[in-house]
Amino acid sequence: MSHDTKQFRFEDLEIWQRGAAISTRLFELADGLEQAHRFRFAEQLRAATLSITNNIAEGSGSDSNAEFANFLKFSRRSVFEVANILMILSQGRYLDPAQVLPFLQELVEQSRMILAFMRSLRS
Repeated sequence: MSHDTKQFRFEDLEIWQRGAAISTRLFELADGLEQAHRFRFAEQLRAATLSITNNIAEGSGSDSNAEFANFLKFSRRSVFEVANILMILSQGRYLDPAQVLPFLQELVEQSRMILAFMRSLRS
């Protein structure tokens, strides 16, 4: 974090922290795609990646747990979108499958964590 005190609820959430960490690495991957003149792929990857943490952050400002859980659904869907993009790029040989696999494993864990947090909000 660039500041010393946390001002937003989402900053304390492990799902947001992990999402932010993988985002940084996925943005680097997108930069590599851009350098290879795969601009549309890079743009799609960045947008889907950013949507993971954006929805967690936005939902954390909700007035109710049910509303927050709804935003988490969108965040989890974005996890699946990012996984799809990575798989398609790997199958199309735009990315090395060995490079993609650790991201996919981390995205599976991110999805599980978001789902568990959604369930905790409902109970």
